[in-house]
Order: sequence, then C-alpha cells, then structure tokens
Amino acid sequence: MPETYIDIIRHGEPRGGKMIRGRDADHSLSELGWQQMWAAVGEYAPWQQIISSPLARCREFACALAAHHQLPLAIEPQLHEIGMGSWEGRQHREIAVTEPAAFIAFYRDPVNYRPPGGESLAALSQRVSGVYDRLIQLYPGKHLLIVAHAVVSRALIGHVLNADAARWYRIQIDFAGVCRIRHDRFGPGIQCVNAERLRVIPAE
Repeated sequence: MPETYIDIIRHGEPRGGKMIRGRDADHSLSELGWQQMWAAVGEYAPWQQIISSPLARCREFACALAAHHQLPLAIEPQLHEIGMGSWEGRQHREIAVTEPAAFIAFYRDPVNYRPPGGESLAALSQRVSGVYDRLIQLYPGKHLLIVAHAVVSRALIGHVLNADAARWYRIQIDFAGVCRIRHDRFGPGIQCVNAERLRVIPAE
C-alpha cells in the first residue's frame, strides 16, 4: 500500500478579534492571521492537492497558496466549522454573563450541551469523517493539505484515533497549528498535532 500523508492546518487569526466563530461567522484573516499562515508553511510545498473549507478564513489562504505553488485546489463544502447557533459572532465574556449556566455546561460537557441552535458533535463527526474517508480513497499515495478549523481538525484526528467526541476538546489546536496523519500498510498514525511549522515535520 502506498503511503498517504494528510496535513491539516488551522486558519490563522481572523478579523474582528476574539469571539465564537462557527459556520456562520464568516470573517477573513487579519493581517496577523496571514502572517501566521505563511510562517507555518514557508516555501514548503510537498502536496499534490489542497482541500479547503469554504469559509473565507480558510479559503482565501488556500487559494493564495495554491496559486503561489500552482497546485490544484478543491473547496469542500462539508469542511466548514461547526455551527454555533445563537452564539455565533458573540464574545465569550458576554455569553458568560448573559447565559452563565449554559456557558458553564458547554465548557464542562460540549457533547451534551450545545449552544442554542448549534450543530451536534455527532453531526460534525459524520460529515467530516465522510470527507476524510473519501479523500483517502481518491488520493492513495499522495500528500494532501487540508485547510480547516479548530473543531474540524479535532474531529478529523478523533476519527483517525477512533476517539469519542468527549475527548476531542483535550486537543489544543492553535491558529495556524499543523497536524500530520500518515497512512501506510499498518493503517493511519498521527505524526504530529499542533506543530508550528510544516517544514520541520519529517514525512517518514
């Protein structure tokens, strides 16, 4: 079986400052966010295909990176960030004051306590794991880059590890944080989680 590599990079800092951003808070990267992304990849470009979330904070960088290296790019609609319902675009501290019980319940148990109108982690897992499995089938022996979001990155790692959603939030994914998954004849393995630079991760 040929070895397949999947690099996953979270978007950089978006415009608008710190807030709850899910599927519907569609902000472009800030100047710092662009700097974070280019610093993470440098001139390193081993990929045969780039796949991106449709949201601007991922898509715009993916387009720029693909153009810079003349690489094919696919926008994957199912890789958008988890929907955060009525909390979209709101400050954490505001919700902590106006909805303290719901806010505490969410951070203690994000599986069973979602924001009002928010997407469940089970639904997120189903849609992103389907994308991941399809990519593995479509690109055997290739090196792919997925430009996505924090919770999507956690869900993809959880899918590979067969870990339930309650454990996803134990994984820290920083802005422009990089993960790498390797598939070989023994199955998938995590090579790194939340690295700062792609170019320093050995592809072996």
